[in-house]
Amino acid sequence: MLYWLLYLKLFHYFPPFRIFRYLTFRTAFASLTALFTGLIVGPLVINRLREFQIGQYIREEGPKEHQKKAGTPTMGGLLIAISIIIPTLLWADLSNRFVWIAILATAAFAAIGFADDYTKVVHRRNLGLTGKAKIGLQIVTSVLIAVALIAMQTRGLYSTKLVVPFVKQFRPDLVITSLEHNPHLWPLAFLPFVAFTALVIVGSSNAVNLTDGLDGLAIGCTVIAAGALAVLTYVSGHATFASYLELQRMPQVGELTIFCGAMVGASIGFLWYNAHPAEVFMGDVGSLALGGAIGTVAVMIKQELLLPFIGGVFVIEAISVILQVASYKLRKKRIFKMAPIHHHFELIGWSESKIIVRFWIASLVFALFALTTLKLR
Repeated sequence: MLYWLLYLKLFHYFPPFRIFRYLTFRTAFASLTALFTGLIVGPLVINRLREFQIGQYIREEGPKEHQKKAGTPTMGGLLIAISIIIPTLLWADLSNRFVWIAILATAAFAAIGFADDYTKVVHRRNLGLTGKAKIGLQIVTSVLIAVALIAMQTRGLYSTKLVVPFVKQFRPDLVITSLEHNPHLWPLAFLPFVAFTALVIVGSSNAVNLTDGLDGLAIGCTVIAAGALAVLTYVSGHATFASYLELQRMPQVGELTIFCGAMVGASIGFLWYNAHPAEVFMGDVGSLALGGAIGTVAVMIKQELLLPFIGGVFVIEAISVILQVASYKLRKKRIFKMAPIHHHFELIGWSESKIIVRFWIASLVFALFALTTLKLR
């Protein structure tokens, strides 16, 4: 909106406004706008949540120290969603389709999380939507994102080929080309791409959701992951950097740098209130939205296979739950004292603050490794 006003409309009358054409400048402003939106609106949101008595219900089988957190306002993820979407609308080029996919995906996953959180509040227990309902809604949303990207692929704006880290010549296509031009079977041609896209986005959304168990843990890791994605989106859309790093250049995805910058700013703004001891929890409305946004951006910039490193801590948390459930069902034994794995470290005596900081450090190491792979091709 401001990009359209200050650059496209007023640049000819006031030449210094040409600075708003630069992606880096608008990304910085989007980050700052998101940060200050979170800091300013935060107290209003927290007070309103308290007025509506929207507090967190703590599961009884968890660490006993968490019981004192019962009643802390939840659904603070509304603040995150607002702080991401508004700055993106202000500073991004709204004629860019990738930007709109990112915005709508974030809003859709936030809506799913809101429905889950609201159900918990109404029933006053730590159970929201059923697992099948939540996953079903996430899959439907992910399929719609995949369909939108397929439509862009037909216009030459997107590629369904995978970018494989470390192997620059191997780029398998997720579309069955032999069926693509068959008038009767062409929908089946895109089935692998749709399934893979849904797996990445739904997996990312739920991985962030599982990580959100300690004050500031998930949001701190999100700051790092979103920062790494901002770098990747910028170089993917930059002709010189994409050529030098032998990346598939996608000019329009560069505009997603602004969205990622807004995600960084919004996450830092929320961390101000979510740092230990937390004044507000993000709830599913925040964790599902952030995970969905991260997964969607990774798919759009063709870094799906790099996502496990960008969000390394999220992946470890999700794997710990999968291993725990599988082990108990198959052997009636648990691998960890409790899953997700951050609770395991709590139960062996680590303090909450130590776990959070160490997981942040691990997240930073994973993100830096992901960025180094840009040159290791």
